[in-house]
Amino acid sequence: MTTLATTLVLGGARSGKSAFAEQLVGDSGLSRVYLATATAGDDEMRSRIAHHRTRRGEGWLTVEEPLALVDALTREATRGRAVLVDCLTLWLSNLMLAGRDPEVEARRLTRFLGVAKYPVIFVSNEVGLGLVPETPLGRSFRDAQGRLNQIVAATVPNVVFIAAGLPLWLKRAL
Repeated sequence: MTTLATTLVLGGARSGKSAFAEQLVGDSGLSRVYLATATAGDDEMRSRIAHHRTRRGEGWLTVEEPLALVDALTREATRGRAVLVDCLTLWLSNLMLAGRDPEVEARRLTRFLGVAKYPVIFVSNEVGLGLVPETPLGRSFRDAQGRLNQIVAATVPNVVFIAAGLPLWLKRAL
């Protein structure tokens, strides 16, 4: 069993960030809660969700919450538990599609993190390393994701970037 502190796990698509985050939680020895922000809107997403469930295996409590992340964290992040939020990128997308203000929701999340007593592991995509999106909506999303990642990274004690399945610790509490 290891001591687990709240951590932001960043990486690109298929970088291994979710598997790394799952390992962090699994190694902690705490009860494992998987807070899923994805919605199964099509066959491809249903397949991705099924793959994640299979990879995680038994022993996880799965909570699905596409929008009310802070409310779910308030309920689920309790003594003896580690919560894995997978992922902030889909949460942001859900917020934008629902017409909710990402800046307001990010401030709610940082207020929660300021008082959180138990570990939360966040998975998020680093979307600023690729091409500039072609559409205004794509650029707006990329910019909002970059701001969200910066806000969370500034708030949590640990930040790790995953590339090709390998961790590069950007910020690590001792």
